[in-house]
Amino acid sequence: MRIYFMSVCGTGMGNGALLMRSLGHEVLGSDVAAYPPMSDCLRRNGIEVLEGYDAERLRQMKPDLVVVGNVNTRGNPEIEWLLEGRAIPFVSLPELLSREILASRDPIVVAGTHGKTTTTTLTAFILSSNGLNPGFFIGGVPYGASEGAALGSDDAPFVLEGDEYDSAFFDKRAKFIHYRPKWLVINNLEFDHADIYRDLADVERSFRHLLKLVPRNGAILVNGDDPNLGKLVDVDWAPVYRVGEAEDADLRIVDFEETVEGSRFRLYFRGKHWSDIRWEIWGLFNARNAAMAALAAALSLGLRSPTDLKLSALKDFKGVRRRQEILFHDKAMVLMVDFGHHPTAIGHTVASLRSRFPGQQLVVCFEARSNTACRNIHTAEFEAAFAMADAVHLGAIHRPERYSDAERIDLRGMADRLGPMATAHVDNKALEDKAWEILSTRSGVVMVFFSNGSFDQIPQRLADRLISRAAIQEEVLS
Repeated sequence: MRIYFMSVCGTGMGNGALLMRSLGHEVLGSDVAAYPPMSDCLRRNGIEVLEGYDAERLRQMKPDLVVVGNVNTRGNPEIEWLLEGRAIPFVSLPELLSREILASRDPIVVAGTHGKTTTTTLTAFILSSNGLNPGFFIGGVPYGASEGAALGSDDAPFVLEGDEYDSAFFDKRAKFIHYRPKWLVINNLEFDHADIYRDLADVERSFRHLLKLVPRNGAILVNGDDPNLGKLVDVDWAPVYRVGEAEDADLRIVDFEETVEGSRFRLYFRGKHWSDIRWEIWGLFNARNAAMAALAAALSLGLRSPTDLKLSALKDFKGVRRRQEILFHDKAMVLMVDFGHHPTAIGHTVASLRSRFPGQQLVVCFEARSNTACRNIHTAEFEAAFAMADAVHLGAIHRPERYSDAERIDLRGMADRLGPMATAHVDNKALEDKAWEILSTRSGVVMVFFSNGSFDQIPQRLADRLISRAAIQEEVLS
């Protein structure tokens, strides 16, 4: 079958294209301003990437199927041609995955507001380290891997992120409704995706639909420390396991500590010691991600007891790119990026960085980019998260014209309330100039850029300048 992907350079669409290529289909795609690293990855795997959208070109290609990304909307010339001519069938990516892969596999679906990418990666990592060849579909690129998707073996579980965002312009159901979960992980539940959902109750409704898809011979794993999940998982059609620090959790995390070198904690399953974990990953939230992943992997293998699964390989887990990813470091400073865009996730990361870099000046740079972050929904929560830093620099709102004055987040007002430690910059160029001034004149600085986008490539440009300066200094000294 010849399959054509619209907006193929997005992480999800690109990884979906790679999976279809692995199944033996002929795959090609298009995007506006095709960009690396996904465009390079696709071409490396024999997938042609075309520039822009062209109805006549699509007509001449005559693919057997078109996969429409959820960023594609009415008005796109290719979509209008597909609707008018009805000559070529089209589907959303979640529907394609469900039909072509998940129908014949046992899926482990990882859902929740935060931590999906890391927990999905951890689950696949644990299964692999115990001799299996799991399939996976990850919204990121793990360290040590060149791609975020693989078919794996037919007899192994398939692990994927269960996103609550909608599937396509013609299918407003959450993506995870298509994913046929046998084992379902729900990390947490908060209000997000304000362009899709009205409020937390609306988000909960989609998760209730997801829960009803778990079969009797599967299982539901939830964060036992999240109050929003307690009332959600009152179900009787599948086993429910609670994971967390609470004393009544089925899988308990105890004695969590973190230092400059990493963190450590112990896992107990229903009172029985399972494993002592030491790894170079920081944050209690990541310890919970690991516990969720470990239990999901163990249950998927049908072990006599989850504690029979070996977790010693976690010491070698390096994480996922753009999750506290260090772009540059030396004795004077650390520059990193993080995908955080929700205040809870940002707060967890800032608190962890405090433990990881004691005594350093913590400088937070933030870009309001997601549809939720750009609205004034979580203003107080953002302020509480930023207040844990030593300095905060707020960049320009991404595409502010999408929001009315009444609903748009007020970054200048936020900076005023945070006081002298915070600056709301007129644009991202001004923020970049200030960031470089800090990095080039001070020592003992840890600077982290939070955004679910590129932040206008500022972090990478700063890293390049620091690397270049370090090389010149080394040449002078030699």
